[in-house]
Amino acid sequence: MARLIGFNHVAVEVDDIEEALAFFGKIFEFELRGRSPKMAFIDAGDQFLAISEGRTQSPDEHRHIGLVVDDRTGMREAVEEAGGELLAGRGLDFRDPWGNYWQVVEYGSVQFTKSPEVLLGMNLEGLEKTDEAMEQLRKKGMPPT
Repeated sequence: MARLIGFNHVAVEVDDIEEALAFFGKIFEFELRGRSPKMAFIDAGDQFLAISEGRTQSPDEHRHIGLVVDDRTGMREAVEEAGGELLAGRGLDFRDPWGNYWQVVEYGSVQFTKSPEVLLGMNLEGLEKTDEAMEQLRKKGMPPT
């Protein structure tokens, strides 16, 4: 039986690719990994976000995408300025203009870990974990290097 070891990408639907790229460009820095007329691929180091034109469902109520960023406070301000709908929650929850529900956590506070090589390639080699996140990783036998 296979073991789940991670995620290659997450795909979301939007009404318009150009509007989506403009919105996401207002809330975080990114590079395009690839592009086609109805899809765009936002690079996230060794993973990516696939944006597909043609929303086929109503706004998300509980289903959500969890993002990890280096600065959650800065992202909250950017989401507000870009017109995202801030939602009540324990951190930074918001809905984009197409109804996709996002939950945002800061890298240092969670178990999610990028390898030193990936962080270096993303120009994020200075990111550190909180003591609590480090302890959670140690308990799993996964101390970050």
